[in-house]
Amino acid sequence: MEQRSIFANLSPLDHRYSLSDPQLFQRLSSCLSEDAAVRYCLRVETALLKTLLARLEVRTGGQDSMEGFGDGISPQEVYDEEEKTHHNIRALVNVMKRHLPAGVRPYVHLGATSADILDTASALRYRDAVRTVILPLLLDLEEELVRRAREEAETPQIGRTHGQHAVPITFGFAIAEYVARLGKSLERIEGKAGNLRGKLAGAVGAYNATSLVVKDPRSLEKDFLASLGLQPSEHSTQLVEPEYLLELLLELNTAFGIIANLADDLRHLQRSEIAEVHEEFTATQVGSSTMPQKRNPWNSEHVKSLWKEFCPRVVTFFMDQISEHQRDLTNSASSRFIAEYISGLALAAARMGSVVKSLAVDRRRMAENLSRAGDLIFSEPVYILMALGGDPDAHEGVRKATLRVEQSGEQLTGALRRDSAVWEVLTKQLAHAMGKKADSFFDDPANYRGMAAEQARTLAEKYEGLCARMRKEPGGGWTRS
Repeated sequence: MEQRSIFANLSPLDHRYSLSDPQLFQRLSSCLSEDAAVRYCLRVETALLKTLLARLEVRTGGQDSMEGFGDGISPQEVYDEEEKTHHNIRALVNVMKRHLPAGVRPYVHLGATSADILDTASALRYRDAVRTVILPLLLDLEEELVRRAREEAETPQIGRTHGQHAVPITFGFAIAEYVARLGKSLERIEGKAGNLRGKLAGAVGAYNATSLVVKDPRSLEKDFLASLGLQPSEHSTQLVEPEYLLELLLELNTAFGIIANLADDLRHLQRSEIAEVHEEFTATQVGSSTMPQKRNPWNSEHVKSLWKEFCPRVVTFFMDQISEHQRDLTNSASSRFIAEYISGLALAAARMGSVVKSLAVDRRRMAENLSRAGDLIFSEPVYILMALGGDPDAHEGVRKATLRVEQSGEQLTGALRRDSAVWEVLTKQLAHAMGKKADSFFDDPANYRGMAAEQARTLAEKYEGLCARMRKEPGGGWTRS
């Protein structure tokens, strides 16, 4: 095979990203590379051959010859054969026969069509990629988010809606949003990866060929796929029903979007005028080629950029759902890029995990920003407490009061204190609702945080348990990335 510099490759995945994280690239390559594609097809063909030899009780010494079979077959040998056949699976079959005794050769690929092998091999590749790469990375990220949510459960922060100051929360509560969203997606990914299907139903899915080989072709299909840890598609044409893979890809894209949303939130919290968190910056790292002082949130921006590139590919996933009658080849080229999509998600998850792990939280700055918001953020509790006290126009009254104090530059709470009737209602309702005194409550905006801290801890505990369960699950295969 031609050896060339990785810098001569066309895809950034094969030069820029393979260099930045070679271990991750190797793990992805073991499932998603062209070398892996050939080896997985070889694994499927070998499993089919073993199943046929056992079912047909072939006594040619074939079973003994299958021990370690395939180790000596290289993807290069298969590709060289494809130069002659112009057909990838027939090339693989021809190469396999060269490495087998004569008595076994007639049973290679017997009763199968190419899509039986390709769709089954794809199910195995994508399942393994999700289990050995994607889920471990997402679990690493989820566990870091859980840790942060618990650590910052009590850290006061101003809430923000529409880019404007809202009412107080805690930073742990803000992180818990992503704990919950990613945690639920993790469970769905786990289930959908485990539900990928294969087939041995032939050229149109009706078991025409295998009906000539065995009396019960559906049980042959089931035994063959069970040896690979798969189940058959409930109905096949020449293809496995596309929804099994489509649903997995869509859930992966959901997780990708959650990660991108987190990256965007953290990027904005690093703006100079907010500056509540910042990414780790190494001693030799350069933020700008001309401004030496710059410390850009480049990792968070990088994650969002990856999402921008790969998210639109979901359109192609939907387009590949459609195939004319029993099969056409309109997914032949497009489906090859699924490997790139999964790789893009892996890169984003790995990068986001490192951001969250090393993120510096400036609690002093969060407190300053909360204080800078002023006491107008008490408008909501004032309106609620006044309404509970029987004022039918509480919202309008407080709205007008906020306009007056904005114009005068006065504090809202100062104006409220001067109105003894209003202050009496607030005092009474606060004592009843929260057991707090009005003076102390309105002195600190952090007092009005609702259940933010409790929610952060509750979700941290819940999804810590989910992560522990997924780490321990016997068939999972996902350890730390």
